[in-house]
Amino acid sequence: MITGAYAREMARYNHWQNNQLSEFLEALTEEELTRERGAFFGSILGTANHLLWGDWIWMSRFDKGDGPEANIHRPGGGIHESVYLCPDLESWLSLRNPMDTRISDWAETLGNDPISGPFTWYSASKEAEVTLPYAQCIMHFFNHQTHHRGQLHKMLTETGSGAPVSDLCFMPTEG
Repeated sequence: MITGAYAREMARYNHWQNNQLSEFLEALTEEELTRERGAFFGSILGTANHLLWGDWIWMSRFDKGDGPEANIHRPGGGIHESVYLCPDLESWLSLRNPMDTRISDWAETLGNDPISGPFTWYSASKEAEVTLPYAQCIMHFFNHQTHHRGQLHKMLTETGSGAPVSDLCFMPTEG
């Protein structure tokens, strides 16, 4: 069972990770960012776009705010089009920090009691309503971020770049 404290810690971790990731991405050339690398979402930028898109789609479900659909630069707006969310790193950077703040703000609303009960949303990829335990959806949300940042870590090291430190024990304390 998870609580709001778990979500707040993971939101803080997510923000820390994305701040570090941004610094490494900014050091790459456009060619390095967009080169096809055989990853599920193709390039470094494509994977970073999917990561941001996933955060955005889940946040639109959790906080009932705006979703990413109108911001994708290709028709469709689904998982496969998520790689086109931002045409360049500058666009991605302009959206990343506000999304991380949105995640943190939402996590602050979760209180301290164990998170329980169902969570229902419409899944465009399944073309159906889906209901799962709310806690499971939150865990999936944060796991999805970690999974794709792991892919980005691998691709960054393949460029000869460094990559973010990801161990939770190295996350700076709040201050």
